[in-house]
Amino acid sequence: MAHIALFHSVLGLRSAELLAAERLRHAGHEVVTPDLYGGETAATLDQGFRLVEGIGWSAVIERARQALDAMPDETVLVGVSMGTGVVSDLWAERPGTAGVVLLHATADIPGSVRPGLRVQLHAAEPDRFAPPERVAAMTRTAREAGVDLEIFRYPGAGHFYTDRDLPDYDPQAAELTWRRVLDFAGPGPERECR
Repeated sequence: MAHIALFHSVLGLRSAELLAAERLRHAGHEVVTPDLYGGETAATLDQGFRLVEGIGWSAVIERARQALDAMPDETVLVGVSMGTGVVSDLWAERPGTAGVVLLHATADIPGSVRPGLRVQLHAAEPDRFAPPERVAAMTRTAREAGVDLEIFRYPGAGHFYTDRDLPDYDPQAAELTWRRVLDFAGPGPERECR
C-alpha cells in the first residue's frame, strides 16, 4: 500500500482529482486530496490563475504543507497541472518521498533529490505546460541526479486529457495514464476473500 498526496490543478479540487483518488483507494492505497483553494473552483485556466493570485502562492503551498503533516515521509507526491508546481515546491522538504507523479506539466527536480527516486511525467503531446525544452531539461537534471524518470507523452490529447468534465478529455489516454500510475504505486494490500 502506498500513501499518496494528490494535489489539484489550477481549476481547484474537482471531480477529476476526487475520481482519481477513488480509483487509487480502490486499489488499496491511502490517498489525501488537499483542497488548496478552500472550496473554490474555476471553470477556465484564466479564472484559476486569478484564484491563485487572490489566495497567494505562499498560502497555497502552506496549505499543501499542512496537509502533508499527518502523512508519512515516504508519501508519493502526485501533482495535476498546477499541482506539479506544488509538488516541486514541497519535494525538497521531503527527502523520504517514495515517488513523484507529474500529470499534465513538468516540475523542477530539487538539487537535494535522492538518487534512485522514481518519477513519472504524463503529458499531452504537444502541451504548452510540458514543452520539449522543459522536458529535455528535466531529463538532463534527472540523469545527473540519478533519478529514475519515466516520460509518457500522449500525442493528440489536450492538456487536461484525464478530466472527463472538460473538452480535452481523451478516454484512451486517460485510461492508459491511470493504469501506469497504478503500476507505479504498486500493489495494494491483499484483500481478504470471503
